[in-house]
Amino acid sequence: MTVTMPHELEAWLGQLTLHLRQFPINSLNFPALSLPLPLPPSVLTGIVLGVLLLFFTLIDSREKPLRYTVPPPKLPEDTTYLSTPSIKVAGTTAIQCYAPATGQFLGFVNPSTPAGLDRAIAQAAAAQEKWAATSFAERRRVLRSMLRHVLDNQEQICRVSSLDSGKTMVDAQLGEIMVTAEKLQWTIKHGERALRPSKRPTNLLLSYKRGTVHYEPLGVVAALVSWNYPFHNLMGPIISSIFAGNGVVVKVSEQTCWSAAYYTGIARGALIAHGHDPALIQSVVCWPQTASHLTSHPGIAHVTFIGSRPVCHHVAASAARSLTPVVAELGGKDAAMVLDSAAHDLPRIAEILLRGTFQASGQNCIGIERIIATPGVYDQLVSLLTPRVRALRLGLDADVGAMISDSSFSRLEGLISEAVASGARLLAGGTRYKHPEHPHGFYFTPTLLVDVTPDMAIANEECFGPIMTILRAPTSTASSVLALANAPAFGLGASVYGADSDPTLKAIVRSVRAGGVAVNDFAVFYAIQLPFGGVGGSGYGRFAGEEGLRGLCNVKSVCEDRFGALGVRTAIPAPARYPVKDQERGWRFTRGVVGIGYGITIGEKVRAVMDVLRNL
Repeated sequence: MTVTMPHELEAWLGQLTLHLRQFPINSLNFPALSLPLPLPPSVLTGIVLGVLLLFFTLIDSREKPLRYTVPPPKLPEDTTYLSTPSIKVAGTTAIQCYAPATGQFLGFVNPSTPAGLDRAIAQAAAAQEKWAATSFAERRRVLRSMLRHVLDNQEQICRVSSLDSGKTMVDAQLGEIMVTAEKLQWTIKHGERALRPSKRPTNLLLSYKRGTVHYEPLGVVAALVSWNYPFHNLMGPIISSIFAGNGVVVKVSEQTCWSAAYYTGIARGALIAHGHDPALIQSVVCWPQTASHLTSHPGIAHVTFIGSRPVCHHVAASAARSLTPVVAELGGKDAAMVLDSAAHDLPRIAEILLRGTFQASGQNCIGIERIIATPGVYDQLVSLLTPRVRALRLGLDADVGAMISDSSFSRLEGLISEAVASGARLLAGGTRYKHPEHPHGFYFTPTLLVDVTPDMAIANEECFGPIMTILRAPTSTASSVLALANAPAFGLGASVYGADSDPTLKAIVRSVRAGGVAVNDFAVFYAIQLPFGGVGGSGYGRFAGEEGLRGLCNVKSVCEDRFGALGVRTAIPAPARYPVKDQERGWRFTRGVVGIGYGITIGEKVRAVMDVLRNL
């Protein structure tokens, strides 16, 4: 039995849920029932959620996913720990892979050459020609099986990510599985609605026409992704690209290329399970000097880049040679702004700030890089956070995992030392850490730096590490907070904490320079597939959500006759036909046409009609 639900019903259920939350259940009495009513709100909420979960599970299971297997990546037979782990090794062009948390040697991966990139693009293009003709239902079936595999194998996926990138299992669950499952689920539920042809309004002069916008595949698109979330950063572009009907080539980072073949196999496995060509999805890794061959390739129709500003300059310049459009997400200096009206909620907020700062050892594009607290809550917030940061433990089986390498350690220590010399107070951490059990791993002590001022380098440069900095706003006004929040050149994400009715909070949401704002939470705009991207130094363009899907399409405008079957079509009137017999008469006639369509007053339109009639 197949159960379908119109989009209108789905929207209505959403509204119903909202009304149920607001329903005054405590004011009602049910004496005729034997149940202990009125029910507590928590019980009622549980019942409603249970019914809705059951309902949506039945709806979502109408297309049964197929299960498939993907072998995990192989480890060397002998366990070896590198004394100085590095991706580059003298005497070979191969990429050395290692576990950042322990220094364990994982193997070598041969990088792609320009000829190899050509082959990958050609294979994806050949598969895409057939894939472009698939229906949205067929694409959904592939994604549904992919989601099934991710959920069935989430522990294995997390362990591979933990080994390759140094993050804890909890960080991997949140940053690899949850957000990937959300992207899959959102695309399955809402992707077709975003890409269906949409009707557009016409005007008075062309009221006999109808306009629609169609979203068609571009061909083969590319994504160059960062190392901080090796599974999610690879899968995200794949999900959107193939649902839009494209083939895709993903260049993974050299830092985490050991896991790429396994993760690519997960995406390809869903295609194979449903009888499609797995060559539609390609993943490659190459040294930086080879990457420009991909970004400037005439066979690539679109580039998504996730990385640093300096590298983006090279990517954009390379893509410009073939006039290939680029979406760039370049990290940020995200501010979490805590207002006086949040004083009653500080314990909860402190937990969010800790997770937002130290998730993935601070190597998070939308991680909290600055906390800006207003005078009424500053001291209390510092008191709450200080013992919590000092208590954080390092290690994969503890709280905070490893960093990808030690390449940023000297820079981070320098930023902290400069800030302390300028008056900041270092309350925890501040230096690299040699783990007693894993001396070859890359760890940096969780750091708390307070009394930071906007003129300090650490308040303006992206740290991308486990460093919590707190700035005191001079006053509690929106303008005072915004002056600090908008000071750096970045503008990716932001969060603000305070009472919902606080006008300061509302003013900050309106005026903070960022691509996304979370109110009384951290980065949730990414977790619900809103369009994601930044402004200023954080990049341009958007991926995720409707805007992200449509950005991977050729947006084609189509204008057709509404009543063509009745013979109602455009005809060039005599005064405008070539050869134009009388320019003066023709000009007055066309002036009348413009007046009919765009005259502001009734009088203007009447005079326009007379112009047309007199000059026919």
